[in-house]
Amino acid sequence: MFVPNPSSYPSRLALGKRLGGVRRFTGLAAALLAVASIPLVNGPKTPLLLLDPGLSGSISSAAGSEQFADPLQFSPDELKELQLRFGVHGPQPRLAQLFTSGIDQLEPLRSHTLGRLVELRPLILAESKRQRINPVLVAAVLFDEMRHAKPGEDLPLAAHSGLFSTHGPAQLSLGEMVHQGLLPPNASEAEITEARNQLLDPERNVVLLVGKFARLSRALELPQRPLQASGNPRDAKALATLAYLHNGKLDYPRRILRTMQDPELHALLYATRKQVPAPLI
Repeated sequence: MFVPNPSSYPSRLALGKRLGGVRRFTGLAAALLAVASIPLVNGPKTPLLLLDPGLSGSISSAAGSEQFADPLQFSPDELKELQLRFGVHGPQPRLAQLFTSGIDQLEPLRSHTLGRLVELRPLILAESKRQRINPVLVAAVLFDEMRHAKPGEDLPLAAHSGLFSTHGPAQLSLGEMVHQGLLPPNASEAEITEARNQLLDPERNVVLLVGKFARLSRALELPQRPLQASGNPRDAKALATLAYLHNGKLDYPRRILRTMQDPELHALLYATRKQVPAPLI
């Protein structure tokens, strides 16, 4: 007859608890693995570009529509078509995006850039009106490109050395002048030099930028009127596409549409200053 040893009860009890814990952990792991293996057939697909929370309040679907239209989301078919027709490409590397975001936080640079835009304001408004382009889009692109310009690239010596492929406030290339019929494809060295001089001229550069948006609008068969992002998702998508085609980077439209809502940029373009009369003594 087996007589249990009372002294072995605590050790067997501890062993049972450990085995029970292992069984419970194994069962939990198996359950989590089973859940993870279920295919998310009906789950939402991650968009190529996510709308900024601050942007979603001002760009929404038409009145009465419950479906939100994301103007920054390009389908694979749209990206393929734009790539074939215009040669655009993917987003900047993550490190470059972080560097760009860091530059955007520099307040002295921001103030300096706004001051430079003030000088171009009359031309931006006049040329945009003539070509039926939204002047805020033009100002936003200029504001962004001027803030992120490379040091020394506006110097004639550096520009004519061939070190930089884009020039001027809007960072336009010689290829844009070819597209607008202002430079022959087989241009001579003298013609290329003169074209670079035009790109380096800020006012001429602004005219060429507005002309580029007008050219792209015709190629995309967009409405021949100033596009408005607020309250019109179709116009917002068209503006995002124009911004994308200007820079060629998939993360660029997000930055431009956000910049287009900058209150200081709107004030720069549309605010009027009234001179305060001198107080009578």
